[in-house]
Parts: sequence; C-alpha cells; structure tokens
Amino acid sequence: MQNNTFSTLFVGQNLIKLKEVDSTNNFLKNLVSKSEPLAEGTVIMADHQFAGRGQQESVWQTQEGKNISTSIYLKPSFLPLNKQFFLNMAVSVAVSDTLSCFVPEGIMVKWPNDIYYHDKKLGGILIENTLTGSILKSSVIGVGLNVNQSEFPESISGRATSVIQILQKEVPLMDIMQKIFMFMEKYYLILRAGKYSILQNDYLTKLYNHQVTALYKHNGEIFEGAIEGVEDNGRLKVNTKNGLKIFNFKEIEFIHTK
Repeated sequence: MQNNTFSTLFVGQNLIKLKEVDSTNNFLKNLVSKSEPLAEGTVIMADHQFAGRGQQESVWQTQEGKNISTSIYLKPSFLPLNKQFFLNMAVSVAVSDTLSCFVPEGIMVKWPNDIYYHDKKLGGILIENTLTGSILKSSVIGVGLNVNQSEFPESISGRATSVIQILQKEVPLMDIMQKIFMFMEKYYLILRAGKYSILQNDYLTKLYNHQVTALYKHNGEIFEGAIEGVEDNGRLKVNTKNGLKIFNFKEIEFIHTK
C-alpha cells in the first residue's frame, strides 16, 4: 500500500498497484472481506487485468500496461436504496469530466454507464454494492478506460476507440488517474450532500443521444425513440410514437446505424 500526495482528501490516498490480476473489482472485494476496516477511497490499479468484467458478466479486454483498470472503494451508507443510481451518475460524470480534460470534445455517457467518444466506446464502469439490511454498506467502483491501446480485435474495432487513437499521442496513465481521483471525490461529496439535482443535470448534459431520435431494439422489435431522461432508480425514459416508455437495464439496446 502506498501513501500518495494526490490533491484529494481520501480518494487515491491509499493506492495499491498490481502487476496482474483477474479483476481489480474481485481483488478489492476480497480485500474488503478479509482485512481490517479498509480506508474509504482505497484504490486498486493493475497493469494487466485478464478477466475484467463489464455489466452483467460481459468481458472487458485490455492490453497490458496500456489502459486503466482500476477499482475504488467507497462507503455510501448515507445513500437511500431508492437513490442508488445517483452513485452511478456521480461516477459516470466524474469519469467523463476526467476524459474531457484530455479530449477536448465528444465525451459522452451512454446509459447506464459506458463512456463514449462520439459513437465509439472508450470505457466502462462496473459498480458492485454490498447491502446490510436496508443500508448501502460499501461500493466497489470498477473503471476501465482505453488509453494507450492503438489496436483492437477485429470484432470490436469499429465500435471501440482509445485516447491515443483520438489524440494521436500517448497520455501517461497516472495523469488520468490523478484526475479520476479528483473528480470522483468532487462528485461523491456532492452526492453525500444530497444535491441530487446537480448530479441529474450533469448526467443528462453528458448523456449520449439525450433528446435525439435514434433506433432502439426491445424484445426483438426495432423502433424509433428519443431519450427523455432517467428515473431516480436508473430506468430509462424514452419518447416513442406510442408515448413515453420506461426501460430497465438490459431491456433496451441502441442500434448503431454507422
């Protein structure tokens, strides 16, 4: 465990760097279950993550030493269970603000929490919460970002991008990590203060295809719709020709037309 001089109160002050791990989220969850009480803001960072996971068990692949694979430990016990998605909003906005410091335009959040550059995926977020009764005891925030990886498998090359592909130059990973810590703490403290409307507004401002007509798929049916907003519990509100429809996670799929 390393003590660092990041300009934060707690996020990143305890940073554990690993050469290789199956998943930084798994490592951090094991650490939480086995160790003495872990300091809030503890961060795990790995050079290589060989079994990184995306939402609902999809696999996230990364080249060794090229990208950011990190997990952050938070204890949002102040957050009501019906407001859990606001943690997702805070993290998504923090990561998009981070990337906007390096990439001048085009950074968006694709609902619920993929990070996009225009129409291509730049990274993703996986939040795993632990509940004790009706209390949100702890959260492990996994963040994966394509930074200095210049080539992707053919199966995803048309849909993925990286900072180096956008800027045509490498960016030191710790420069990005330092910004992640700073913005994560900023928005987490906004969340702790209960300023939900700020998070909602910032999230919608960055939301991919917000109030833009696009094609979606639900139960095998393709339809046109425009995202109207997001409910407190995270469900997506979409305006369609048949009125306003509400969708849960994984119930709706965006259809790429390019």
